[in-house]
Amino acid sequence: MIADAVAQAAVAQDLGDWIWARHTNEFSWYIRPLFLLPMAWAAYRRSAWGIALSVLGLVTSMAWFPAPAEPDPQVLAFIEFEQQWVAADWSPSKIVFSLLAPLALVAYCTAFWRRSLTWGLVVLNAMALGKILWATVSEDGGVAVVVPALAGLAVGNVVLLLAVREVRRRRRREGAHPASIAR
Repeated sequence: MIADAVAQAAVAQDLGDWIWARHTNEFSWYIRPLFLLPMAWAAYRRSAWGIALSVLGLVTSMAWFPAPAEPDPQVLAFIEFEQQWVAADWSPSKIVFSLLAPLALVAYCTAFWRRSLTWGLVVLNAMALGKILWATVSEDGGVAVVVPALAGLAVGNVVLLLAVREVRRRRRREGAHPASIAR
C-alpha cells in the first residue's frame, strides 16, 4: 500500500514536470487567451457545455505544445517563479488570491450569459491587466508574460467589439431598442 502511494506520487511528479516543461513553449501563452472567445460565445448562447469545453481547452493548452529545445531564459524564470509560488505554503490570503482567476472567469461568463457585451469587455480587460500585474510580482521573467497578455487582449477586444457592432446592427435591423444591446 505504501509502495503504491510512493509510485503514484512519482508518476504525479513526473507528470507535473512534463507539464511545466511544455508550458515553457510560448505558443501556449499566446493561444490560452484565445479560449476566452469561444467561452464568451458559449456563455452568450447560454451553453454550459460550450463553457465547459472552453475551460477544458484553457486549462489543458499549457501542455499541448512540446517543450522547446532552448526555452527563453525569461520564460524559464517566470515558470520557476510560478512553480515556487504554487509549491510554497498556502496561507488564507494566498487561497483568496488564487480564487481571483476562477472568479474572474465566472464574472466573464456571467456578463455574456446576461448578454452584457460591455461588461464582458470590461472583465476581459481587467483579467488581462490582472495577468500583467501578476507578472510584475515576479522579479525575474515577468516581462515574458506581457506581450502574450497584450496580444490576447488586443485580439479579444477587436473580436468582441466587432461582435457588439454586429449585434447592434442586427437588432437595429430587427427593430430592437439599442439600449438593451450592450448593457
